[in-house]
Amino acid sequence: MSMTRRSLLATLPAAVLAQRPAATLPDWPQWHGPDRTNLSKETGLLRQWPSGGPKVVWKIGGLGTGYGSVAIVGDRIYVQGTKDNKSTVFALDRATGQPKWTAPIGRALDQDRGGGPRGTPTVEGDVLYVLTEAGDLAQVRLKDANVVWNRNILKEYGGSNPHWHISESPLIDGNKLIVTPGGRGAGIVALNKANGDAVWKSDLSDEAGYASCIVADIHGVRTYMTLTADSGCGVRASDGKMMWRYERACNGTANCTTPIYANNKVFYTSAYGTGCGLVDISKAGEALKATEVYFNKEMQNHHGGVVLVNGHLYGSSGSILTCMDFATGAGKWKERSVGKGSVTYAEGMIYYLSETHAMALVEANPAAYVEKGRFPVSDEGHPSWAHPVVCGGKLYIRNQSTLTCYDIKA
Repeated sequence: MSMTRRSLLATLPAAVLAQRPAATLPDWPQWHGPDRTNLSKETGLLRQWPSGGPKVVWKIGGLGTGYGSVAIVGDRIYVQGTKDNKSTVFALDRATGQPKWTAPIGRALDQDRGGGPRGTPTVEGDVLYVLTEAGDLAQVRLKDANVVWNRNILKEYGGSNPHWHISESPLIDGNKLIVTPGGRGAGIVALNKANGDAVWKSDLSDEAGYASCIVADIHGVRTYMTLTADSGCGVRASDGKMMWRYERACNGTANCTTPIYANNKVFYTSAYGTGCGLVDISKAGEALKATEVYFNKEMQNHHGGVVLVNGHLYGSSGSILTCMDFATGAGKWKERSVGKGSVTYAEGMIYYLSETHAMALVEANPAAYVEKGRFPVSDEGHPSWAHPVVCGGKLYIRNQSTLTCYDIKA
């Protein structure tokens, strides 16, 4: 009879066991994951939650105020918050949640919808990049929390802070760091990530919205895309030249949702009665142009984001979880579920966090709404707006001063 794995391990000397390589856990190094699609590649996760929800692995407080999500690399978790009236980056132990270090970046701002930072750190190599609610952009060394450089993008590029404060998470692309100050002739800028010096300023003059940039190679043209206060736009990565502006999917109050790119098409959506539009990107000489494929009110996403799974979009339209066809804009289903919320995706499931403090697990199924569990999240005095993260068999929910880690491994 063959030995089981457990009995075989029991016969091995301790020295041999100590030499086994540690299992490498997946990373989630920035806003919406490694490629900013908000799609986790995790497998072996729970397909049905038990009554009361998954097991809590750990829960920690002390993060102050803020709505940012988490970045996870190696044995550390990085999250923005506040401490001693400073907008601060926290490094936490991934296994326990215990603080390892803090790095104050700039002054913390308050706001009627809740103070503190709204962004997520971007981790690359031995440093991270962080943008605060007041526009302070910094590079921080991971080993010792040393702030290598710090610049204020609003002051340097003539931008104004949006009403609910900067909510962007910086994008790293090669040697460039991409942010949107919203200044005249500097709607988007590329900086040298080593020192923060300007590489180029785009000829776009849109004021900043609340979204974060994505990047893609489109017809051989590397392009940065975002949703500003005025348009869904794309600029050329080599020099910042504007490739297109698409205004129809924007409102005059708050444009927050990260665009979705797939198959030479870009999807933009916003709330306040506006809706969503898909544009097809074609080559026009050395440039690109956008042609509207459709516009409708099927998806009016506020700030909870949307995900694209097997040709279908899932996200909150107003207060209703909505599934729609990416290519045609046709609605597939709508369900009130746990109310208005934010989404992430892993292994065929939508993780849906309600702003009113409830978490639901829903099949990414265009045929019907199929819920596979829900549980309450503690009320921290403000809406639950930070986007959830699935990484390494764990579900992370940041809710103001608290971060909770749940075990969702099957």
